[in-house]
Amino acid sequence: MIQISNLSFGYKHKPLLFKGLNLFLNKGHIYGLLGKNGAGKSTLLKNITGLAFPEKGNCLFNGINVANRPVSVLEDIYFIAEELFVPALTPVQFVSNTAGFYPKFSKSDFYHYLKVLDVELDAVMDKQSFGQQKKAMIAFGLATNTSLLIMDEPTNGLDIPSKVQFRKLIASVLTDDRCIVISTHQVRDLDSLIDTLLVLHEREIVVNQAVDEITEKLTFGVFADTTNMPVLYEEESMRGKNAILQNTSGKFSKVDLELLFNAIISGNRSLLEILKSSSNEQYI
Repeated sequence: MIQISNLSFGYKHKPLLFKGLNLFLNKGHIYGLLGKNGAGKSTLLKNITGLAFPEKGNCLFNGINVANRPVSVLEDIYFIAEELFVPALTPVQFVSNTAGFYPKFSKSDFYHYLKVLDVELDAVMDKQSFGQQKKAMIAFGLATNTSLLIMDEPTNGLDIPSKVQFRKLIASVLTDDRCIVISTHQVRDLDSLIDTLLVLHEREIVVNQAVDEITEKLTFGVFADTTNMPVLYEEESMRGKNAILQNTSGKFSKVDLELLFNAIISGNRSLLEILKSSSNEQYI
């Protein structure tokens, strides 16, 4: 689906954001992209969609260089940016003007998603709140039925009920032929949604791993006392100590994405080495 090879990119008069970055994304997955502010998450997404152009290397979508922006690529990718621009049109008018660019667009799906997200059909979008604008564009993006759907901070501006509906919709539209990439700072919004975690840190992808594989390698829990426990990383909380340990028992625990992300960006080498090891090595 997506193959990034030896990609280097930087803005003028600034240090490179990426140098020799490599990444493979496969269809049939929901990827969660995490990274600190300024790590280059949005820029990486723009390179993937052909909105930014690397100094070296390339990004291929089904074997086609996205930087050339051919129609066959543009009609099969939809990108919802963090900063939205919506026209002075109703959702119905917007579909009439825009849906034709996406051959697999479904009007029935679009109207269904609008209803689920509680968006008015005849409300002029640029007069609505940011949250309503975001929901309208999410509905449109889902209805394009493109093979690649990329969303940058999609839950910003959404209230709690809308976030719940958003998660349900995303889970419902994933197929074996579709790839969804979601970048966010709202880690807990992705908690039960993504199946593969991407972490961008210090100009490289340091984690690209299925959540199921992470649970095979690491144990997450809250403990009253971690003295004499082989803790890889921990944080104080009201309930005790949120901790990550190596999974040596083979038992399942729910991944705490926020805790794991904090551990990774803290430079925890032991934890990263465990993640990079094969699962079979955990129980030897």
